[in-house]
Amino acid sequence: MKTSMKALVLSAPGKMDLREVTTPEPRPGEVLLKVGAVGLCGTDFHIYEGHANYHTDPTGRVIPFEEQPQILGHEFCGTVVAVGSGVTDLKPGDRIVADQGLNCLSRSDGLSCEYCVTGDSHQCARYGEHGITGLPGALAEFLSLPAFNAVKIESDLPLEQAVLSEPLGCIRHTMEVALKTPARYQFLRDAARPVKSVLICGAGPAGLLFTQYLRNVIGFEGLLIVSEPNEKRRQLVNEYGATGVNPLEVNLVEAVNDLTHGERINFLIESAGIAQLFKQMPGLLRKQATVVLYGHGHHGVDLGVLNNVQFLEPTLIAPIGASGGFDADGRPSTYRRSLELIEQGRINVSRFITHRYHSLEAVPQGFAQDRFGADYIKGVAVLS
Repeated sequence: MKTSMKALVLSAPGKMDLREVTTPEPRPGEVLLKVGAVGLCGTDFHIYEGHANYHTDPTGRVIPFEEQPQILGHEFCGTVVAVGSGVTDLKPGDRIVADQGLNCLSRSDGLSCEYCVTGDSHQCARYGEHGITGLPGALAEFLSLPAFNAVKIESDLPLEQAVLSEPLGCIRHTMEVALKTPARYQFLRDAARPVKSVLICGAGPAGLLFTQYLRNVIGFEGLLIVSEPNEKRRQLVNEYGATGVNPLEVNLVEAVNDLTHGERINFLIESAGIAQLFKQMPGLLRKQATVVLYGHGHHGVDLGVLNNVQFLEPTLIAPIGASGGFDADGRPSTYRRSLELIEQGRINVSRFITHRYHSLEAVPQGFAQDRFGADYIKGVAVLS
């Protein structure tokens, strides 16, 4: 194995360079992964732009990129090329999807915090995340991670689709939290006040996954509206069983009131990371509706916009990551179930992978240019 490798390094907002860095070696309990595919996520874009930075020191101070450059890439999968001592159920040549978050089980030190015990692994008291919190991400040739974070791909699913297990895991975790949260309106078929209408704000990858998950996994049969200005994305939304609305052509509040016959929305998912949507929420929500705060990177709107939202007494939930319990072999169950949903065809991700980058050198174009194009939905670096 060569001692150095190529990696994309973010050294300042908007400045990403290809550099030679040291190739990691798998420590005991770890596997060395040859990166096969990396999904380019909206969170990556927010970090790249400087609107978000989750790398902090022990006092909570945000560490600037100029002080400690970062390697992004938290949606990833690939092929095991080496294993550390103690790893017996994975071997070189195995293809895996990865949980990028380090938790108590990952560390294999016999300790379990209150969050990992309850399946909330992305809130682990000692949490760290590759590509997010300063740990090296997968926009590199190789990455070393705990074997417990690796879920073996048993099918012939292409890596460019398998990599979507991570964002799907986030959607799965979000909806599991929503289903368990006491709220006035519930998805249960025998609920006293069932959810009749759902509004998803944004039909990016998250919005498209939410749409399919609601229809194909939960079995929601009510009114499903998706607000999205892009025509190509709205077409997919309609084909997935929702009603697409162009907020640039119609007044979204008026359209929602027409579609719900004046009842407004029982359940709203903000998946676009657009702060201006909070200004519209008072006209969209039924009183005591549920609001899912999924999108990140909000900026440019005064916090006072929440006053009229709070007046409606909504249930606000803000799940994060692909948290969940662990299977008997210690692997993250949410990632495994999400991979299975893609393998079974219940969730189709192939139709919205619009841009593929076949080298690390090509990836910065996705960050700087391609994602702003009308035809862009999801970019994936397909590296092997």
